[in-house]
Amino acid sequence: MRSYHPDLTPPWKKQAPAPEVPAETDLVVEEVTTGFCGAVIRCEKTAEGPTVTLEDRFGKHRVFPMAPRGFLLEGRVVTLVRPTAAAAPRQPARTASGSLAVPGARARVARAGRIYVEGRHDAELVEKVWGDDLRVEGVVVEYLEGIDDLPAVVEEFAPDAGARLGILVDHLVPGSKESRIAAAVSSDHALVVGHPYIDVWEAVKPSSLGITAWPRIPHGQDWKTGVCRALGWPDNTGAAWQHILRSVHSYKDLEPQLLGRVEELIDFVTAP
Repeated sequence: MRSYHPDLTPPWKKQAPAPEVPAETDLVVEEVTTGFCGAVIRCEKTAEGPTVTLEDRFGKHRVFPMAPRGFLLEGRVVTLVRPTAAAAPRQPARTASGSLAVPGARARVARAGRIYVEGRHDAELVEKVWGDDLRVEGVVVEYLEGIDDLPAVVEEFAPDAGARLGILVDHLVPGSKESRIAAAVSSDHALVVGHPYIDVWEAVKPSSLGITAWPRIPHGQDWKTGVCRALGWPDNTGAAWQHILRSVHSYKDLEPQLLGRVEELIDFVTAP
């Protein structure tokens, strides 16, 4: 016969049970022991117990047990449980950039600071993925139609502590024309960052377009036209870009080298 051992822990020392939250797809949580933050992409039943797989904003996956009080949801300790088949679909818990969504948020009055990008395609891609974040933060993105006139643009803007300027540059690699111009205009209030791709087209993951890789175009040829021909697309770069842009649904469709740089610029121009 089993003996009974009463729980003699005083009530004030007992930990209150954490609320149970269904681990529905796209729910963004933080694992308490590692600090890993990501969106739920699946739940599985294993011999050791149920697990949840999270994906962070850079596409990295981690699997965690659904332990009691094992996660933080908007700063609150919760216990994740497997969602029921009849659970109603959740509204998206994050924006296309992977940030927590702010339901009903209104656009903030535009800041004096700005983010400049090289061309219209860059601006359209940034708007599609980070548009919600930018409106909440009051950040305006403008495009330059090239980088050659950047020194004059920065001089006219006259960035200062109250109006910071962030600039995203294509093909920012050591020894390039872009790197020399970037060095000439950088200051405490003007930050120039870039990605290594010849054009922002390449910052879209090939898998999102159903291709194995971006083609290599011989030096001296127009890169965009060469890409269209190599992939068998119509010789129309405008139509090709619209096809590429329609294939981008969230940060998951972009390469980390672009993701990190845009996030860096947003942080820079919104810093107090």
